[in-house]
Amino acid sequence: MLRVSGAVCILMREIQIKAIKSQGSGGQNVNKVSTAIHLFFNIAESSLPERLKKRLMAKSDHRITEQGVIIIKSQEARSQEANREAAFKRLKRLVASVLTEPIERRPTKPSKRAKERRLKGKAIRSKTKTMRSRPGLSN
Repeated sequence: MLRVSGAVCILMREIQIKAIKSQGSGGQNVNKVSTAIHLFFNIAESSLPERLKKRLMAKSDHRITEQGVIIIKSQEARSQEANREAAFKRLKRLVASVLTEPIERRPTKPSKRAKERRLKGKAIRSKTKTMRSRPGLSN
């Protein structure tokens, strides 16, 4: 069981892990041993609460597919175990990022003073630009 927070847990049977050959440095070991990890987690079929599922699906993250599957690739370490732990940490962070409910924005209006400042600045810029034109030419 992967504990995300006090109340939220992800069951290990909901996570599929596939070992693949790693890219990059590592010498002969890279060619022989599958050390990189692909982690797959289906949001819809998970035991997460519905509110978390909705927030995860709404999150615009490149690791979440249109079908609602989280795909995490880990190949930083040279050992499969370290890459597996790194993938679990990333999954935990991703799920933890949607635990807190986002604060709804209250629309605000600019103050009277701010409006006056903006209009005054516009008038000054307008005057500067009219001063650049040739004298005697009026539209």
